[in-house]
Amino acid sequence: MEELSLENPFEPKSTEAVSVEESPKMLYDKMLARGEELLKKPLRGGGESRVRVQHSKGRMTVWERIKVLTSAEPHITFQNWGSELDGAGIVTGILDIDGRDVAVYGHDFTVRAGSMDATNGGKIARLILMAGEHGIPLIGMNDSAGAFVPAGVGGLDGYSEAFAAMRKISGVVPSIMLMFGYNAGGGAYLPRQGAFVIQPENTFFGLTGPNVVREALGEDISADDLGGPKVHSKSGVVDLIAPDELGALRLALRLLRYLPDNNHTSPPIRSTTLSLDDYVEEEAILLHKTFTNPVSGFNTPFDMRLFLQQLVDYGDYFEIQQVRAKQLTTAFGRMGGNVVGFIANNSAYASGNIDTEASRKGAKFIRFCNLYNIPVIFLEDVSGYAPGSEQERAGVVQAGRELLDAIVDLRVPRLTLIVRNAFGGAYCAWNSYHVGGDFVFALPSARIAVMGPAGRQFVYKDEFREILRKFQQSLDSGIEEHEAAVVRDAAMAKLTARYEKELLNPEEALRLGSVSRIVMPGHSRKVLGNTLCYLLRHYQPSAMAGPQRE
Repeated sequence: MEELSLENPFEPKSTEAVSVEESPKMLYDKMLARGEELLKKPLRGGGESRVRVQHSKGRMTVWERIKVLTSAEPHITFQNWGSELDGAGIVTGILDIDGRDVAVYGHDFTVRAGSMDATNGGKIARLILMAGEHGIPLIGMNDSAGAFVPAGVGGLDGYSEAFAAMRKISGVVPSIMLMFGYNAGGGAYLPRQGAFVIQPENTFFGLTGPNVVREALGEDISADDLGGPKVHSKSGVVDLIAPDELGALRLALRLLRYLPDNNHTSPPIRSTTLSLDDYVEEEAILLHKTFTNPVSGFNTPFDMRLFLQQLVDYGDYFEIQQVRAKQLTTAFGRMGGNVVGFIANNSAYASGNIDTEASRKGAKFIRFCNLYNIPVIFLEDVSGYAPGSEQERAGVVQAGRELLDAIVDLRVPRLTLIVRNAFGGAYCAWNSYHVGGDFVFALPSARIAVMGPAGRQFVYKDEFREILRKFQQSLDSGIEEHEAAVVRDAAMAKLTARYEKELLNPEEALRLGSVSRIVMPGHSRKVLGNTLCYLLRHYQPSAMAGPQRE
């Protein structure tokens, strides 16, 4: 009987030899090949087509951004997480930047639009906590569409884990957050937990996007007007703006040079060929031209930034929050190679009066310096806090209290130089001896008093009333108002001159010990710089201790 077969007679016969058991060497070689593939896979991101889309938008890939930050080989950590070993849209690593270890994470927008799930949330959190444990700075490159919707609540859990990690390292290691692309929701909250935020033009981040705002509120608004750099730089949500991604990355590198690794070390010292003992002629010329203006005299608006840049080492100046509350300048710089935080009144804007926004801007900057062992120099030219109902409704009292608290709580070396006006409560708060200033210096142009020129009516009450009485008497006798006003104003000018001579000067403050010494124009850098060096020789950098006040 013929045997039946299940084989298809029309199927081509295989020419392959029967497989034999692979040798250990073959298995090992396969493992090596797979390992090489896993190493290279994150570098490819979402593939060439997705990379081309990223470039078409004028945006770099995460790997290109890393190359701007360092020329050294990046040490990539927690490399291939995710269900498909795709890197989970997040790259984490330790970079060598100017010889310093810096923890870096960056969203890979070519992979699932850099969206967040539980896996890559844990990945970011692990890097953040490691930065805090090892005492190294953190840079975050944010470029994410937000939570990964198919992941369900996992996307929210991922953000929550990262939020908690960021809070734990706050005040322990400094962090710089860069905003690329379009970030909303958790993608906005996470970076704002950082110490500094840098946003380039043509980017967006915010609570919700313009489409959601349009649907929920019926408000038709562009992404730029809702959450672009022109909005966030004025509110203080963003500390620095840049024209593009490359500019943002370079700003981050510049800023990093002023920051310590952690809260128990000092910022890096850089050598300078500029002596602290040299006479600075440019400073003397600037002050002379300002205060001898034939039209406005001592009322001439004074851009303190011009003065400030005469104090620092050659061009070693970096301003923070340039757009917000311009009447208050906050900046890092160096004197004799040492990093200094400068906070200066700027009467070129809003007469230099401290309002709600200026108070909060100053308080934030001062708290950062206090946390990270950065000495602070106050440059004073302030007539007071901004008055008016608008400011009261905005909470100027509370904001002013926040600024005062930050100044009182300073434990780092701190100096004050009174350049011109120092009036009322603003003088009290602005790092006077009595709120903890180490040294308070004054230029001869300093005017220190309870009130500015308006105080004449309280100091010379009788003379003031007599001038007004004679003015009214002239009107009653039939003299034209403008003629009577000329006589009145001349008498008031004399009274003002007397007030300025007797009270609007540093002499009373010197007698009381409120000012330690007079500094002549051209010598501010010498006096401030050498005093700072003295204080730093006796300052031991350390983490904050004691109660953390409300």
